[in-house]
Amino acid sequence: MTGKSDSEARPTPQRDLPSGMPVVTMIGGGQLARMTHQAAIELGQTLRVLAEGIDEPAAQVSPDVVLGSHTDLAALRKAAVGSVALTFDHEHVPTQHLDALVAEGVNVQPPPQALVYAQDKLAMRRKLSEMGVPVPAFAEVTWAEDVIRFGAEHGWPVVLKAVRGGYDGRGVWITDDSDEAESIVAEQLDRGVALMVEQAVDFTRELSAMVARSPFGQGASWPVVETVQRNGQCAVVLAPAPQLSADLATEAERLALRVASELGVVGAMAVELFETTDGTLVVNELAMRPHNSGHWTQDGARTSQFEQHLRAVLDYPLGDTSPIAPVTVMANVLGAPEAPTMSVDERLHHLFARMPDAKVHLYGKGERKDRKIGHVNVVGGAEGSPDDAAYVADVRERAERAAHWLSHAEWTDGWDEHGTG
Repeated sequence: MTGKSDSEARPTPQRDLPSGMPVVTMIGGGQLARMTHQAAIELGQTLRVLAEGIDEPAAQVSPDVVLGSHTDLAALRKAAVGSVALTFDHEHVPTQHLDALVAEGVNVQPPPQALVYAQDKLAMRRKLSEMGVPVPAFAEVTWAEDVIRFGAEHGWPVVLKAVRGGYDGRGVWITDDSDEAESIVAEQLDRGVALMVEQAVDFTRELSAMVARSPFGQGASWPVVETVQRNGQCAVVLAPAPQLSADLATEAERLALRVASELGVVGAMAVELFETTDGTLVVNELAMRPHNSGHWTQDGARTSQFEQHLRAVLDYPLGDTSPIAPVTVMANVLGAPEAPTMSVDERLHHLFARMPDAKVHLYGKGERKDRKIGHVNVVGGAEGSPDDAAYVADVRERAERAAHWLSHAEWTDGWDEHGTG
């Protein structure tokens, strides 16, 4: 199903555009908006961003910035004026604000009734369960006894999650101890954090099925990828997932396209999955926006997730999602415990001298421990195969070596960039 659409012919949409090419508003000034801005330039469009400060990644590069908070309805209204569509680089805008914008005629994509399932994990679990989509056993947590009862029924360890707002490992607690669980629940509920509990899934690896859908109903999918997590953060993405059976890959893509269709998603969406030890799929999370697991598409696919997201929210025909190489590996550049004394500019110089094919994407962020400050894509040679373990390992090693050098100014293989050793 990779690279194919579920609709071929379509009418030309009729709409009143502002002068020139469309303006799309993206709520949030982070790296996803920054990279969407790059795609907008290529399409001749303007990406307006609502950012909280001029130093945010997208605000550094976009000529059209509205300063304000995503929790401020007045700021949202100001950002939406004159734009053809309003979309997101994160899911944290209050649902009631989006409902108000829709009532005022703003073209919000994805629409609030879909986005809520990426904002609210408990609502998402309930909805997917109704749809017959495989998810872990789960329950709402209103007091500590809910977790104790759940653990007794489903076994320990259990996974506690903040219903809203958590990401990159934040808002997630895994525990096999009832006393610890009780302490976590008490602390979080006292802070006003709504909680849920899930069964810990016995899995072999994590996968991501990235798709896109337009308002017209056209859908497209990229190859299913493997994501490697470290300390709750995505560190590496292998595209496509190595040695994934064709049947399971097709099942994952169809599942993601079905979820997008039945929820009414518009734009890019990542369906994060567990591949279980018995060879089945279980849905972990949904993200209705460009996603870390899709960064490889910038250099490894015919249409990137960022261009595709713009095509989708504008109801353009979707682009070709087929990969351009057997394997592409994305490695996140995560800040070192202490920022190196060598400047980023000098690190880039040495990296390009040694690895001229490495594609670097930096976000304009300051360095600090474990912060995502960029990523590196390495596209494998045409002679390889995702089923060739040695080939995949070589591409992965090169991507991780490049990313580590950019964050630590240290070569993982001990190479001396000055040629003295």
